[in-house]
Amino acid sequence: MRILYSLFLALTLTAVQSGCKKEDNPTSVIYGQVADFEGNAYKTIAIGSQTWMAENLKSTKLNDGTAIPLVTNNNSWSTMITPACSYYGNDSITYKANYGALYNWYSVATNKLCPSGWHVPTIGEWSTLTATLGVDTIAGGMLKEGGTAHWSYPNTHATNSSGFTALPTGYRFYNGSYQNFGISGNWWSSTASTTETSNYTYLSYSDGKLGKNSLDNTYGFSVRCVKD
Repeated sequence: MRILYSLFLALTLTAVQSGCKKEDNPTSVIYGQVADFEGNAYKTIAIGSQTWMAENLKSTKLNDGTAIPLVTNNNSWSTMITPACSYYGNDSITYKANYGALYNWYSVATNKLCPSGWHVPTIGEWSTLTATLGVDTIAGGMLKEGGTAHWSYPNTHATNSSGFTALPTGYRFYNGSYQNFGISGNWWSSTASTTETSNYTYLSYSDGKLGKNSLDNTYGFSVRCVKD
């Protein structure tokens, strides 16, 4: 009887622990796929009425085959008023595969940055995404990859229950320097706010909200595409 009771207790504890385990990367999410002009493949995810890339764009070509200049020099980056891209720290080997590229807003303004049939979301489409997920203060957490393998501690409210798998790629400052890797993820919208600034969204390691702001078009941010 003592052996049977011990076995029952062990099984019960295992079941309870399994039931309480936080699902940071839910296996129930069903991903699709899309490829860009260069042949880079991306997972896609349906969230409400929208279908999004579940990875950051990494292409160095527009969807018509036009090359996007890869600009590594800080002074050159700071004065660009035409499309440009780079990889964090000018290190494509370390960052391209998982984190994608960083683009200035002039790349977005071409309307050819995403694969055919896809586009850079407006700030309104970003708002639709968070509205679909529910409570604004935790909707961002539903977009962030869970845990601290990529995000800095404590990565508040991160569950990735949406399957969006947002990563903290940081950004490229207008002067060309790189900042905030592991701390924040930042994504352009296609919505301009002035002739020199445009709207973007961001996620932070320290809360669960998807924030919105506008900054100079020379900043380098990540891009997620949404299906037409």
